[in-house]
Amino acid sequence: MSPADESPTLRPLRGPDHRRVLSDALAARAAGEVPLIGDERWSQEHWQTLLRSVLGPPLPEDAAWASFTSGSTGRPRAIVRSARSWEVSFPTVDVSLGIQDDDAVLIPVHPVSSMATYAVAHAHHRGLPWSTPVGARLRAADLDGPTILHGTPVHLQETVELLESGAPTTLRAAFTGGARLDVGLAARARSLGLQVVTYVGAAELSLVAVDTGDGLRPIPEVEVEVRADTLWVRSEQTALAVLGEGGSFRRDGSWATVGDRAALSSEGVLSLQGRADDAILTGGATVVPADVEAWLESLPGVRAALVLGEPHPRLGQLVTACVEPTQDTALDARVLTAAARTGLSPAQRPRKWRLVAELPRTASGKVRRLGSEVAFTLPLAAPAAVTEAATEAAR
Repeated sequence: MSPADESPTLRPLRGPDHRRVLSDALAARAAGEVPLIGDERWSQEHWQTLLRSVLGPPLPEDAAWASFTSGSTGRPRAIVRSARSWEVSFPTVDVSLGIQDDDAVLIPVHPVSSMATYAVAHAHHRGLPWSTPVGARLRAADLDGPTILHGTPVHLQETVELLESGAPTTLRAAFTGGARLDVGLAARARSLGLQVVTYVGAAELSLVAVDTGDGLRPIPEVEVEVRADTLWVRSEQTALAVLGEGGSFRRDGSWATVGDRAALSSEGVLSLQGRADDAILTGGATVVPADVEAWLESLPGVRAALVLGEPHPRLGQLVTACVEPTQDTALDARVLTAAARTGLSPAQRPRKWRLVAELPRTASGKVRRLGSEVAFTLPLAAPAAVTEAATEAAR
């Protein structure tokens, strides 16, 4: 352990062998260091720049874990937290998934994500064996042995596709977070015999709410308030410090927020509608991108969607949509435009479409938020289709 008169030190880690990196993180924790995992795909120059931005300030004396985050936009920052801030939620995870001593955890998330370090910390704390995939994508062999998948909706989709193709598995449950889970995908997973539990949180706040099948509800260890449509959280899980500039993390005494727009029903069910600073102001109306994205992703053939506001001289912003088709699906922007007329309000309907080969994602599986000038340079899907609904834009 570090001497009592010294603050803990960060232990930078990264590499292509994700199991080795996570094992080294656990070893660093055992030695009293604070592991901070980077992405081996970053250039050495970028990696060194990031380290210089976070290695200066002394760490809080009870710092145990650190992880990079940029949310879905911005420059990565390091979130520093105590061991207790994660351990307090482990019993809720155990109960939600019905964890037994003979369970084993599959962790397909890239180690740079706090989801991966949370998952390995939970498995280690519980004494459960854990594994990582051999390659970048899940393969049938990865599903033989583990009983719990702890990953994102993308990983659940890969799992479901493998199982539907006849792959054998020992998996019995999936614990998914990081992005919205499509209800259709959840139904497919359950039809294959998997228990599906979803959760939401943030690197700065950790685990906030869990859905075991009856709606997203704050976990017992967390108090929530919705103030002016923004979710505020009070719990022992809040990060100790954020190293680096930017971000939406704010404190108000013992309460904290990352700016999520939310509503809480009288039955205690929580619904999230994206970050407050993502709202699009178009023709005097406010459009929440997450609402439109969720609707688009419910359409057949749509794997993911990114909705954003493009500057417009008369409307203020023009609602635009980048859509990633499912594999081997050819979408037509005209069909999407027609569907939007039946399912979205006039203000919500995208006026521009771009069908792209792939939307960039964060390590935790969220579609990365981009400006229109960047989003409209993404490679097109085949067949390429870009259209502007001129009559709609002229309203």
